[in-house]
Amino acid sequence: MSDEESYELLGFDNVLVPVGDLGEAVGFYERAGFAVGFRFDEGGIALLNVGAETPGILLRAEDGFGHRPPPWPSPRIWLEVPNARVAARALSDAGIGTLDEPFAVATGWTVEFADPWGNVLGFTDYSKRPELARRTLRSPAASCPA
Repeated sequence: MSDEESYELLGFDNVLVPVGDLGEAVGFYERAGFAVGFRFDEGGIALLNVGAETPGILLRAEDGFGHRPPPWPSPRIWLEVPNARVAARALSDAGIGTLDEPFAVATGWTVEFADPWGNVLGFTDYSKRPELARRTLRSPAASCPA
């Protein structure tokens, strides 16, 4: 391959997540705190917004895809939040169980949960490394409580 034909990775487009029922999935993810960017039932897809970024999580209905526990190990999608422990409480309040208690990582805290089809997502914060965090719309990331 010549230099003129090479390519470079520019960033994420969307992350596709298979689900068995689009309506059920949209309801689940709305309870988990996601906003729906668009929904196209005829195409079996719905886009969940992730912050102010254009790419998002694209839910894609798959025929015959039933509920299942998360495979272990499995790919995980972690999304940055100001405070993962607060996110864990919000998930619990919404009736969404977490895979475990929030756990410490090098940059802060993370909590993981699975949707009814076994897709694992995590909310992670940068409370230990605020200089690496995105800034929230409300306040600088450095002010996130630990």
